[in-house]
Amino acid sequence: MEPDAVGALVDALGTDLRELCSAAEQLIADTQGTITVGTVNTYYAGRFEATGFTVADAAAAGNVAKAVTALRHALATGTDPVPIVAALAMKIRQLARVAAMGGRRGLTARDLGMAPWQAERARRELSGWSDDALAVAIQAVARADAEVKGAARDPVYAVERAVITICDARRGRLPKQSS
Repeated sequence: MEPDAVGALVDALGTDLRELCSAAEQLIADTQGTITVGTVNTYYAGRFEATGFTVADAAAAGNVAKAVTALRHALATGTDPVPIVAALAMKIRQLARVAAMGGRRGLTARDLGMAPWQAERARRELSGWSDDALAVAIQAVARADAEVKGAARDPVYAVERAVITICDARRGRLPKQSS
């Protein structure tokens, strides 16, 4: 099995080892030769594990289609809106921390209250984010947090609006300022 095919299988099925082993056995039984990404996609296209973190990563990248698809899949498979908003908050908070410390030399991930891989990933993901866009994303998460905890009637709509607002902010589509 090609390494990329293993990654595609994990993306499609999640991290449950029993399910992954079963799927690998099935692929071996049903195919011949090396298992490729194409083979995995043929058998498992459209399936992927969607968590709040999947949604947050896609939203922070500005990928509306992937973020909304992951959000709807997560909700359809029983994920409550509250932990999805918590994952969005964590992602945006990490980006904001790294952005705020960006010009300071000698700061470590520990100084930011993050694991080294989280700080490095946030540094890479900051590309394309402006301070104004981060402010809009922070406000969207704060609003969604209140709404999914009872300040609004429809928590699903609240989290979807937050995801779209974060994607738009990342893509430079900021709300117009009222004067």
